[in-house]
Amino acid sequence: MDIIRPDIKKKKLRRNIIWGVVAVVVVAAAAIGVLRLKPAIPTVDASTIWPDTVKRGDMIRQVRGLGTLVPREDSIQLIPAQTDATVVRIRVLPGTKVTPDTILLDMSDPQLQQELLTAQLQLKQSEADYKSLQATLQSTLMDKKTAAAQVNADYTQDELQAQTDKQLYQLGVISGLAYNKSKSTADQLTTQHDLSQQQLDVNQKAIEVQLASAQTKIDQAKALLDLYQKQEDALEVRAGISGVLQPLATPIQVGQHVTVGTSVAEVVQPDKLKAALQIAETQAHDITLGQPSEIDTHNGIVEGHVIRIDPAVVNGTRTVDVSLDGPLPQGAVPQLSVDGTIDLERLNNVLYVGRPAFGNENSTISLFRIDPDGRTATRVQVQVGKASTTQIQILGGLKEGDRVILSDMSRYDNTDQVRLE
Repeated sequence: MDIIRPDIKKKKLRRNIIWGVVAVVVVAAAAIGVLRLKPAIPTVDASTIWPDTVKRGDMIRQVRGLGTLVPREDSIQLIPAQTDATVVRIRVLPGTKVTPDTILLDMSDPQLQQELLTAQLQLKQSEADYKSLQATLQSTLMDKKTAAAQVNADYTQDELQAQTDKQLYQLGVISGLAYNKSKSTADQLTTQHDLSQQQLDVNQKAIEVQLASAQTKIDQAKALLDLYQKQEDALEVRAGISGVLQPLATPIQVGQHVTVGTSVAEVVQPDKLKAALQIAETQAHDITLGQPSEIDTHNGIVEGHVIRIDPAVVNGTRTVDVSLDGPLPQGAVPQLSVDGTIDLERLNNVLYVGRPAFGNENSTISLFRIDPDGRTATRVQVQVGKASTTQIQILGGLKEGDRVILSDMSRYDNTDQVRLE
């Protein structure tokens, strides 16, 4: 028969309770340990990052912009129509090399031909009127001169007679009455002589005025004829300069009627080009006239300098014109896409590194610095100063020789360390 032992049952219950408490403590400790574990360090493929080393030395601040080659203002010859005319012939097509005397197209204006003929006849009439007036005035002047010569002869004779009578009067040969009469006649002729000379002078000046007026009409007729002649000559549209004929926005067609001032041709000298760069407005504020620059035509680099900065902002950019100082490489033509850099200033003896994918100048940015073992990279806060196209100044947070990751690491914003493999 079995004997019931209560003490054994109590021991077994106590033992189970102890083991249960131990199990709970172990599980709790394990949970706490797991919670305290740091997340695993993410791994980055080392071949995909863009590292660079912090250096000390001179740093050139630059800005970069895309643009195109465009003709300089002094290399463009825009030819407008001088009169209302009709295009009757096109001799040269766009893209053709031309010389100053190359005839590009022919136009016709019947009304201009009539006006030219009328101007020629008007000039001949003015010249004939001038000669007729000149002959008439010369004839009148000769009559005046003849009368003046007669007065002069009488004056000379009476003056001699008065001098003779004076001597005779002094000798007592003639009376004082006879002498006074002779002297009075001489004085009267003296006055007439002076008046006749004044009349000749006045008449001469009047002739000059009338002839000058007639000459003005001739000059006016000549100027009008020259104008019509130039307009007639302009119907044969010539290039005016050596260069390449450019296409117009609205091409001219045979049979088209054009009005005065309509552009009928445009010639550009292909060796006189400049670069028009589009620079972001946030970078253009430090650009000044004369700053050196380099223009990459994708077939060679040409040195240049800034000659104009457009004051207006269009679509977030400003146009900066660069004059090309060196010879143009082969294939450099208007509207060719180019890449230009402008040197803003030189910073002497500064810390600098390649410009990271993200980060503005004069700010604090976050970069991953590669640890000495080369297997991990740790996030550091870096103070940066002035920035260039490919470099940025380091003010604090890094030292010379440090290696940092410049490529985009935004996917690791939640970690302070990465593993490089």
